[in-house]
Amino acid sequence: MEQREFIASLVAGGCAGICVDLTLFPLDTIKTRLQSQEGFYRAGGFRGIYAGVPSAALGSFPSAAAFFVTYDCAKSLLGSGGVLKEPSVAPVSHMLAASLGEMVACLIRVPTEVVKQRTQTSPSSSTYHMLKVALRQEGVRGLYRGFGSTVLREIPFSLVQFPLWECLKTQWSQRRGHTLHSWQAAVCGAFAGAVAALVTTPLDVAKTRIMLAKAGSSTASGNIPLVLCDVWKSRGLTGLFAGSIPRMTFISMGGFIFLGAYEKARRTLLS
Repeated sequence: MEQREFIASLVAGGCAGICVDLTLFPLDTIKTRLQSQEGFYRAGGFRGIYAGVPSAALGSFPSAAAFFVTYDCAKSLLGSGGVLKEPSVAPVSHMLAASLGEMVACLIRVPTEVVKQRTQTSPSSSTYHMLKVALRQEGVRGLYRGFGSTVLREIPFSLVQFPLWECLKTQWSQRRGHTLHSWQAAVCGAFAGAVAALVTTPLDVAKTRIMLAKAGSSTASGNIPLVLCDVWKSRGLTGLFAGSIPRMTFISMGGFIFLGAYEKARRTLLS
């Protein structure tokens, strides 16, 4: 991967991350409150819909930039030779590249997500206050609570979204006989995101419960099967898919903005 392409992926990814996170933040807040253990209205309802936005704003650029730099580098390396060079196994290289990208991005995303979600469910508290509380109670380790569940949510999500996105772009491009415009790539991203969002909602519910749990509780230990079992016992299938509609809406719209903005910005920087 050339330095010019590296910089394009870095800047385009970061800009796309900020665009989608700030534009769709209210939907993310609603989704988080629907999934919280205390319930939607006790977690704040429709009050303070932008609570936690400073944390999201600070984490958006670096985490999205880290993802796309890793994704594009890995995709380039995997496709440069060997078995994965064949077009028929391209989805495998996309899956591996996306998984690696998510693991790197989560190192930045998880601390900001912890602070953001706790502020979203306590709208009367500020982002800075929640950060201080988290550090005082559990130290830096507390900011990474839910890291495992986040990675286990993001990797299956990416295993569905990115190969599907690349496949839809390829199929549409072949039918049209030309490289897709940015808006067409964005439409593919919206569809791929909606499918991936629905499939991985139970993992998102578990991640939210773990991040919002009180320090020292059984949920805070991060045992995903145990958390999912508790949700199933208390709320059934509805609980496992709590927030699925705003999550699908958020990620579908997010996929359109995120992947469309990324394609547009990257092409502009490389032109």
